[in-house]
Amino acid sequence: MNISRLFLVTAVAYLLVGIAIGIHMGASGDHGLAAAHAHINLLGFTLMTLFGLAYRVIPAMAGGTLATAHFWLHQAGALVLLVMLVLLLSGRITEAAMFPLAPVAELAIWIGVACFGLNVIKNA
Repeated sequence: MNISRLFLVTAVAYLLVGIAIGIHMGASGDHGLAAAHAHINLLGFTLMTLFGLAYRVIPAMAGGTLATAHFWLHQAGALVLLVMLVLLLSGRITEAAMFPLAPVAELAIWIGVACFGLNVIKNA
């Protein structure tokens, strides 16, 4: 499994979704999804691009359990959290309905980034 490539390809998918939401907001004049748009572009595109480039530039980080755990924790957490944020901001769910799934997704992202940090300390 090429962690760098997986992060970069996934980042592009999030960028396309983020741009599509931006286009929708601009065309409709409804900017109610602005926070979701920003989170998708930052958590999805920007962070995943940086992670992918880091794994590409420092190949010693790309192998092993820390990189794999980081990838899957970030993917699961980001997908769940960002979908829930879009649903919340579009009025399809309430903030109370986000519990306990959203906090678990946030924790998954945090643990994934902690794995990345340990990997940097260990291999960079």
